[in-house]
Amino acid sequence: MKRIINIAILLLAVLTAQAASFTVEAPRQVVEGNKFNVTFVLKNGEGSSFTPPEVSGAKLIYGPSVSHSYSSSWVNGKSSHSSSEEYTMIYKATQTGKCHIGAASIVVDGKRHTSNAFTIEVLPSGSQPSHQQQTTPGAPTPYSDPLTQSADKSVSGKDLFVRIEMSKPRVYEQQAVVCTIKLYTKYQISQFMPTIQPSFDGFLIEEIPVQPSLNKVEVLNGERYMTAILKKCILYPQQSGKLTITSGNYDVSVVQFDTFKSIFGTISKPVEKDLKVTSNSATINILPLPEPKPASFTGAVGRFNVTTDLKPATGHKTYSAASYRYIISGTGNIKYIKAPEIKFPEQFDVYDPKTDVLVNDGAGDMSGKVVMDYTFIPQYAGEFDIPAGEFTYFDPDAGKYETITIPSRHLSVAKGEGQPSNHYRMKNMDIRPIKSGDLGLKKSHGYIVDNWSYWLWFLLPLLAMVALLLYYRKQLKERADVRRMRSKRASKVAQRRLKAARGFATRGDRNGFYAEMLNALWGYMSDKLSIPVSELSKDNINAELEQYGIDEQLRKEAIDLIDKCEFAQYAPELAQSDMNAVLDEAAGIIDRLENVKRKKTTIEES
Repeated sequence: MKRIINIAILLLAVLTAQAASFTVEAPRQVVEGNKFNVTFVLKNGEGSSFTPPEVSGAKLIYGPSVSHSYSSSWVNGKSSHSSSEEYTMIYKATQTGKCHIGAASIVVDGKRHTSNAFTIEVLPSGSQPSHQQQTTPGAPTPYSDPLTQSADKSVSGKDLFVRIEMSKPRVYEQQAVVCTIKLYTKYQISQFMPTIQPSFDGFLIEEIPVQPSLNKVEVLNGERYMTAILKKCILYPQQSGKLTITSGNYDVSVVQFDTFKSIFGTISKPVEKDLKVTSNSATINILPLPEPKPASFTGAVGRFNVTTDLKPATGHKTYSAASYRYIISGTGNIKYIKAPEIKFPEQFDVYDPKTDVLVNDGAGDMSGKVVMDYTFIPQYAGEFDIPAGEFTYFDPDAGKYETITIPSRHLSVAKGEGQPSNHYRMKNMDIRPIKSGDLGLKKSHGYIVDNWSYWLWFLLPLLAMVALLLYYRKQLKERADVRRMRSKRASKVAQRRLKAARGFATRGDRNGFYAEMLNALWGYMSDKLSIPVSELSKDNINAELEQYGIDEQLRKEAIDLIDKCEFAQYAPELAQSDMNAVLDEAAGIIDRLENVKRKKTTIEES
């Protein structure tokens, strides 16, 4: 019976050592207007249905923020395990006197555990609280103190943890919020390795470069920690509702010490302990943008200003390129603002805008400017207006839409030298006006079969077909390999066209020069690669050159030369290249293409 009682006592002691406990940590004193943390710690258990306390004399700012930690160690043949869950609430002291924190509760294995209620003294503004900050008993581990960081001591979730901190508890869609992932430790860290990174579903992310290092000491809940910022980024939520940044998992090696006395004094020997740490998850409320949204709103959230500029400001001429610059500056999601649609006059040939983004990642948002250049070429002389427009953004601080009116721009276009660009002509050749007036219609009273021309139209196609057949048979005999003959004469035809282009260059006629250069280049590619004119494009040319066996560098030089000539033809005022240099470049590229032998293929086409 005595043996049975002893065994029962031992089992009870083991069960008691592993039993779940639910305690609270908070400062004894705070200053009115300051923020303070209240942390509820669940040890050796997995909790659910956490019920926060009732609080009087303070306002809830954020929480609960949940963090998990688990540690295991094997020292001198003995293993130890511990786990904890922490529920952190951030409050703000609102009035001097007593702040009453009620009991919180949590369910563990079907049983509800309740913490103790307690009272915090709120001091008047400007007072200094005493150094006794912890309300719970026990001696926490001082940071960086080898004499108290012995290897046989377990590392709790209060000694080492990773926190995900959000700069704001709620924001609007597309409004910036800063997310900081920070390591808090009282121990030296020999190795830190993320195994599962937190996910940011529903956000656009802008990383802020950081160099993680334990070079800063912070006080949290009255405890001093060495801290390192692991990750910092600006988040832009893309949808409304509750979005959660999931917790991350990390493998951490901490340094503890075995201390022993010798004739030389106390000696500390470092011992590494491997831990697995789980950060908290963070939830943020995303408010939807107010409805209805203005028609000119394209998603800009923040505070912005818009200016426009015209280069040149005056002296516009037909066939001469000009630029309309649209500048958006301010703070917000400036990097993701869409280019506005500018309604230029129909008589202008307009190109896609070129966008330059110049932004800086500030402490809480991006600031800078976006410059959008719209290049246009007037095709007719006269008086024209770029109409006024609107730019609308949502100001999250004011909680409303703001609209900026963009003034109109007047242009006086004089007659210049040149001709309408192919880009403009093709754009306006889709549907031509319907012809009206006297169409010259006559009433016929004769029979068409009585007219000799009726029978001639039967005879002429027959004769033409016979002639075409004879000519075709002759060509077949002379040129059995059509592709080879066409490719063979490609260089000669191109050289004749380059010679004609040299004549335009000598006379200083840039329009004629670049037109002849394009005829030479397009014609050479069509003949050399046997590409029909209807299928002639840069993509097809690049593909055929690659199949022919031309290397990537030579292909890129050929395509770039065509682009240069097209740009110079459509915007001669912007072209700065020397015509003789362009001519020499074209001749060199054609010679190099001629020196390349066609790549052999393993499959013969029938």
